[in-house]
Amino acid sequence: MALPHLDSAYKLARWLTRNDQDAQDLVQTAFLRAYRFMDGYHGDGARAWLLTIVRNTYYTSLRDGRAEHDDIGFDEEVHGYDEERCGNPEEILARADAKDAVDHALQALPRPFREVLVLKEIDDLSYKEIADIVGIPIGTVMSRLARGRKLLLACLKQATGEN
Repeated sequence: MALPHLDSAYKLARWLTRNDQDAQDLVQTAFLRAYRFMDGYHGDGARAWLLTIVRNTYYTSLRDGRAEHDDIGFDEEVHGYDEERCGNPEEILARADAKDAVDHALQALPRPFREVLVLKEIDDLSYKEIADIVGIPIGTVMSRLARGRKLLLACLKQATGEN
């Protein structure tokens, strides 16, 4: 039940912790909690249920002082070169620069906005699933997404020197 959602759990953990090792630890702890509280699962929305556990595990570790607070940057490595798949080196550099700019801008966002943007735009969750995971009304999800997108755009414009 949980294994098909391992990638989504890791992506969320990675964006929350901003560190590969912490993300792996967070997912492991969350999966152990999911297993321990399996009787609380009612058979619907396994992905949302698991991502809620990942998120809550992260915030519990913050509260208990076991997690770092936004001080480690996101540094995913560029994958190996494959000309058929990637194109010419100039295109690769342009895509890598754009990805780095978006990653950096996402890092700069306050956590509530970054969290809903990652869940919507990267994990492709519905407003209802995000609301269930984060524990906020759907209207708040929509307003955080709108404001988060505006903040993200402003960060990207600032990084590129546009007005």
